[in-house]
Amino acid sequence: MRFVRMAAAAVAVLAAVSGAEAKDWTKVRIGTEGAYPPFNTLTASGELEGFDIDIATALCEQMQVECEFVTQDWDGMIPALQAGKFDAVIASMSITDERKQKVDFTNKYYNTPPAIAVPKDSKIAGTTDEDLKGVTLGAQSSTTHSNYAEEKLPSADLKLYPTPDEYKLDISSGRIDAVIDDVVVLSEWLDSDDGACCKLLGTLTPDPVINGEGAGIAIRKEDTDLKEMFNEAITAIRENGKYKEINDKYFSFDVYGG
Repeated sequence: MRFVRMAAAAVAVLAAVSGAEAKDWTKVRIGTEGAYPPFNTLTASGELEGFDIDIATALCEQMQVECEFVTQDWDGMIPALQAGKFDAVIASMSITDERKQKVDFTNKYYNTPPAIAVPKDSKIAGTTDEDLKGVTLGAQSSTTHSNYAEEKLPSADLKLYPTPDEYKLDISSGRIDAVIDDVVVLSEWLDSDDGACCKLLGTLTPDPVINGEGAGIAIRKEDTDLKEMFNEAITAIRENGKYKEINDKYFSFDVYGG
């Protein structure tokens, strides 16, 4: 009996050391926000849709695993992943050194620059810190875009919001002067009826330290095999044409980036 107990203990230790190697990934729970169109959003009927969602579905099909989506507020995304609420985050999360201290990331699955939008009648002339001096600038909190504004645009009066919907409402109502976000997110909004108030002022040069290496899939550090499965699947859908099919559904250019 002692030998059996010792053997069981050894197996437990091995499983702890090897982490995800002991897991059978037949089902993967994917955390996403559902409030970041066109990448991820909830329809009126409560269904998730968007580029992130279609990419996630394609990756799960490539990996031959069942895909289950879990919606989560952005601010709690990494803590929820660490707590085991889901197994991966596919929510346009930028790969940054700060986040790498808490979680691991796959290779990127897209990479687009930040930009600034302003009301159509705005007198703001450019996107430099001097141009934005004294301007009330809206951004979603806990994002690379809010971090960029704090670091690169300190002369602006930064106002943070839990989701993009709130900053869009405030700029449409004239309560703030400008907003910063991903150029694709802003362009999609500006092309809609809701974005008729505003125009794209210009894109910003990404800072690799702040903006990271592109959007990747966040994984718990111990789940190394799941990370490798996702990386292989990203490569596969880029090569077999599935990525382009999804990309072209949403965009007129390749958002994968250089």
